[in-house]
Amino acid sequence: MPNSARIANRLTSVNPSSTLAITSKAKKLKSEGHDIVNFGAGEPDFDTPDFIKEAAIGAIRAGFTKYTPTTGTPELKKLISEKFKKDNSIFYEPGQIVVSCGAKHSIVNVMLALVNRGDEVLIPAPYWVSYPEMVSLCEATPRFLKTSSANSFKITAADLEKNITAKTKLLVLNSPSNPTGCVYSPEEIKEIARICVEKKIFVISDEIYEKIIFDGLKHFSIASLNKDIYDMTITVNGLSKSHSMTGWRIGYLGAPKDIASAISNLQDHSTSNPASISQAAAVAALGAGDDFSKKLCVEFQKRRDYCVSRISGMKNFSCVVPKGAFYIFCDISKTKLGSLVFANRLLDELFVSLVPGNGFGADDFVRISYATSMEQLEKGLNRIEEFLKIV
Repeated sequence: MPNSARIANRLTSVNPSSTLAITSKAKKLKSEGHDIVNFGAGEPDFDTPDFIKEAAIGAIRAGFTKYTPTTGTPELKKLISEKFKKDNSIFYEPGQIVVSCGAKHSIVNVMLALVNRGDEVLIPAPYWVSYPEMVSLCEATPRFLKTSSANSFKITAADLEKNITAKTKLLVLNSPSNPTGCVYSPEEIKEIARICVEKKIFVISDEIYEKIIFDGLKHFSIASLNKDIYDMTITVNGLSKSHSMTGWRIGYLGAPKDIASAISNLQDHSTSNPASISQAAAVAALGAGDDFSKKLCVEFQKRRDYCVSRISGMKNFSCVVPKGAFYIFCDISKTKLGSLVFANRLLDELFVSLVPGNGFGADDFVRISYATSMEQLEKGLNRIEEFLKIV
């Protein structure tokens, strides 16, 4: 049997991460004793708060180690419902909430529940690397909405409208954004919502970076606008970024009842419930309020400001000031190097690891994560500045 016939068609169109080779090389160089500065991290460098750990330990000792309801414990879903109401002005009953194994899992569930073979899914570019691969998994077509630094990497209602076809099923909206850090204003979101309602297009609102937002800006959820867009929106969030809980794998979504029910059925027959212990930890995290995430946000803004200040003085290297998340998307077009070549040479010659932009749909850019210490930021940016003088 030929190899191509051994693997299901739905997986042959899904590509491996374009950054995997860079990550593997960085690990190899580090194991050989080289002083690697890692600007690739997609997670906060802060430890999970102790009170959250203690809640998990307490759950283990209390024997909370069995199956829970597929969509999450009633206690956790009640807290998520209250969180949506308090933070986002969205009213999701617990029955409209599905807790999953991370926000990524939540998004995959939404795609599988809504998207059919032959549908088109609109994705603003640059985009998080997994969005188009999730669409391909559904045997559908990702349709990219090109943005530019001139508009802070945000789509407009006009961009959206001109790319809609008879096959368009869904828009993926990520604010604050990975990789660009862009944040949509309420006015911009209202215009996007108007088009989606008019054209009957569903929206995945990926709000995982909601708590990491700068310069006095406020996060705005598209589902909070009115009933029409609420009925077309699935709001996705989680605790990975806000509470530094990436490894705990707790994400969640709020959706109209029919969609939440379909996702519940899907999860019944795939992963079943998220880990019981992680859910107990999530109850502690959500019940404690935002003190931790506020401290985290203050520290990230300091790091962002330092990085932007340094980058602004570098040769052939520039950026749009990110308004959220913990990434800076840097324009390398003046170096005349593609992002993979740039990233490989920087790693080989000066031992700095960052993420090439080709995986985000933007080969003239590289992504720097400032989810690392100020000491590492200074060291790495010094090396990048040196590299830019020789390329």
